Amino acid sequence: MKNKDTGFFGENIASQYLESNGFEILENNWRYKHLEIDIIASKANRLHIIEVKTRSSIDFGYPETMISKTKMQFLKNAAAHYQYQHPYWKWLQFDFIAIIKKPTSEWVLDFFEDVYF
Repeated sequence: MKNKDTGFFGENIASQYLESNGFEILENNWRYKHLEIDIIASKANRLHIIEVKTRSSIDFGYPETMISKTKMQFLKNAAAHYQYQHPYWKWLQFDFIAIIKKPTSEWVLDFFEDVYF
């Protein structure tokens, strides 16, 4: 799989996982200028900003180690723009989904809720 295909695969798996756990997907790959949010979802009157990282191997580290302070700042800025455009969302939470796609058709998903730094 190419990087773009791997990312697309992971975002689809993440959306399915979220929906099966009671989330409503509001946006996929939402963009504002150069900023992007992988998934915007809602659950229990809370807006969830979700970053998805998918890897086909752990040779270069686990997906959950790939989110930098700069990336988190981009997510915070993007979330602020989204909230400005949709002011009825008062409660906001940042989440992270890490997916490892195995060489077979299997995969492993870890959901990290309420991350912030």
